[in-house]
Amino acid sequence: MDKIKMRKTYHLNLEWKFHLGDEPRAWQKGFDDKAWRTVNLPHDWSVEQPFDKKHSSGTGYLPGGIGFYRKQFFLPKELEGKRVYVTFDGVYNNSMVWCNSYYLGKRPSGYTQFIYDLTDFACFGDEPNIITVKVDHKDIADSRWFTGSGIYRKVTLTVTDHIYIDHYGVFVSVEKTDQKSAILSIQTSVRNRTGESAQIIIRNSVYNAEYELVATAEESVVVQGDEVVTGSQKIKVNEPNLWSVNTPYLYTCKTEIEKEGMVIDEKQTMTGIRTFAFDAKKGFFLNGENMKLKGVCVHHDAGCLGAAVRKKVWRRRLESLKKVGCNAIRMSHNPHMPELYDLCDELGFLVIDEAFDEWEGVKNKWAQGHNVYPPAHYGYYEDFPDWHERDLSTMVLRGRNHPSIILWSIGNEVDYPNDPYCHPNFKTTTGNNDANKPAAERQYDPNKPNAERLVTIAKKLVSIVKKHDQTRPVTAALAFPELSNLTGYADCLDVVGYNYKEHLYEEDHKRYPDRILLGSENGKELEQWLAVKDKEYISAQFLWTGIDFLGETQGWPSHGSEAGILDIAGFEKVSYYFRQSLWSDKPMIKLFASYDEPRSKYYLYNKNLVSSWNFMQDEDVYVTCLTNCKKVELFLNDRSLGSQYLKDDSRSYLIWKVPFEKGELKAIAIDEKGQKYEEFLNTGGAPAGLQMYCTDPQITADGLDMAHVIVEIVDGSGQLVSRAEDLIYISIEGPGQILGLENGNLEDNTPYALRCRRAYNGKLLIYIGSTPESGEIKVKAQARGLKSAEVIISSI
Repeated sequence: MDKIKMRKTYHLNLEWKFHLGDEPRAWQKGFDDKAWRTVNLPHDWSVEQPFDKKHSSGTGYLPGGIGFYRKQFFLPKELEGKRVYVTFDGVYNNSMVWCNSYYLGKRPSGYTQFIYDLTDFACFGDEPNIITVKVDHKDIADSRWFTGSGIYRKVTLTVTDHIYIDHYGVFVSVEKTDQKSAILSIQTSVRNRTGESAQIIIRNSVYNAEYELVATAEESVVVQGDEVVTGSQKIKVNEPNLWSVNTPYLYTCKTEIEKEGMVIDEKQTMTGIRTFAFDAKKGFFLNGENMKLKGVCVHHDAGCLGAAVRKKVWRRRLESLKKVGCNAIRMSHNPHMPELYDLCDELGFLVIDEAFDEWEGVKNKWAQGHNVYPPAHYGYYEDFPDWHERDLSTMVLRGRNHPSIILWSIGNEVDYPNDPYCHPNFKTTTGNNDANKPAAERQYDPNKPNAERLVTIAKKLVSIVKKHDQTRPVTAALAFPELSNLTGYADCLDVVGYNYKEHLYEEDHKRYPDRILLGSENGKELEQWLAVKDKEYISAQFLWTGIDFLGETQGWPSHGSEAGILDIAGFEKVSYYFRQSLWSDKPMIKLFASYDEPRSKYYLYNKNLVSSWNFMQDEDVYVTCLTNCKKVELFLNDRSLGSQYLKDDSRSYLIWKVPFEKGELKAIAIDEKGQKYEEFLNTGGAPAGLQMYCTDPQITADGLDMAHVIVEIVDGSGQLVSRAEDLIYISIEGPGQILGLENGNLEDNTPYALRCRRAYNGKLLIYIGSTPESGEIKVKAQARGLKSAEVIISSI
């Protein structure tokens, strides 16, 4: 091992042994696991199983159960005498961990990162180490959305000296900044496990994006044996590059611990220099600039991958959301994978990080369809009393260096009426989606917990957050602010989030003029955006949701929610382009067509709207144009069908009623500067073949990297056949693996484990994973009666 930089980090993500089912002796080091499957992490066993109506609708009709994982690894002899830690980014749920037959502990939460000290139990040299993890997710109806099952995030091993930078021990914050200079405050906690006091130097150096040294500071401190010392330093950065949503510039803070002239530990922390503020009258400011948060809520799954989502999947999704004009993400309703926050830092998204969906009172978990009684009553509430402080603290400590994070949320809709908190002042209450609620559930029930209890809990949670981070405000997403205003729950928060309560903005702003309000969860209709756009004091809208997700389904056969503007495969929906027309600063135009007359405000969510021009001759077709340009002229086979104008916010899209004839439909949009933008729909032919393309033609041969391959059904001229749903078979050759097939159709209950799936809207997405071997990966797609296609991916 390098004697200068003692900290080493190893990934423990390949070649785990897995068994689905209980095995009481599996914790023993000598247990024979040769018959178990070999899997790589991240791994979610739920999506490997078939959909079945007998399972909970809330979690996507997929099973849970009990599973065991075992990992063998070796530690070089030269590491003996060092400290060894293992970090789990997320295990769902009720995990128990052993190392070499020694029990390390448990973690009920499936979303919290946790760390175990292996030092006293580790073996070195030729003696193998065995980590065993038991996952108990037999109570599958424990959530309102799909959770996944297993070790669905990464695992790392860290080796350090006995004097080392403590876990989450570096905290970089911006004390003040302007265009000329910035003052960074850096707190460094160092732990001494030697039993003897030591004189050390704590050194922090800041590097720019080109890794050029910008500034440095150091101090000499004494750390007593078996104690922690925290050093505090100020570093001045001249002419800083400020982090923003448009220019997400990142610096690196290198922290070194020196003892007797030798660096014994080093850690690097990415950070961004920015200031932000919320104002009760003016909204949100980033680096002194007033702006609206154009946000979306996201859950943590990715369809066929379940909860075992890789970084590139989120990169593709975030890049699509960026194009729509989105600049903010709400992590609903739990801490997400660490890589997602890294991407938000890199790509320029502002983040609400959220800790809990329920506190000590159990929420309804819909098992037979959304809002279909009776519900199930499992969940985190059972663990909240003993674990909330550790779980909330971990979220804040893990995330507080991310410039993207601007708000800590302590809860989502915990004030939902009668679910479970109740109050005598509301004899008959209804929440946002209570159409099916039995009469007894709408009445005050003295046997249910009193909503005033929320105040006590909220105050404690806020104090926990502030203990670890006083640079960011605390918020929560309120389902029923009418009740929370009465009890005082809303007054516990620095920023108050309203879910689907746009009609209260004006009234509550007048009643509570010093309250900072934002929309923490919102619908996607025009009037809900105007409620934010036209009110200076409302800083944010967070759409429910950015992306379709598994679970929270209305009922069989659907296994997920279609609330997103991207479908579960990450393909754009009609509502995506509608949102782009409202949010994007760049001129855009998009055409859709349908037989259906636009009579409802929900017209844009009509699945019959297609981006094609294939209908019956002379029948009336409604052409929908989504644009942010002021004027659009429509042409059919070069014949003008007239111009229409977006004069004000009363209209969000343009409609032409057009008798169908084959050929080319063309729209020309003209922006305020007179620039022209064109969009076309062309009459296509019958499906003739498949075409494929890969967004990641070169990947790393590490068993962790991946690529996206998209298959399209096309006609003889290569045009997408948007209504095609042919069954497509996928095969692979070379050092790669098929991670999953996803088409975006939440009513397609073909088991995800199969290597065939129907196209939907003419498309199919394939996730391809690398292996530790390099070489050429050939992916082939075939469908009956259609010309096949293949792509080559280079794994190096």
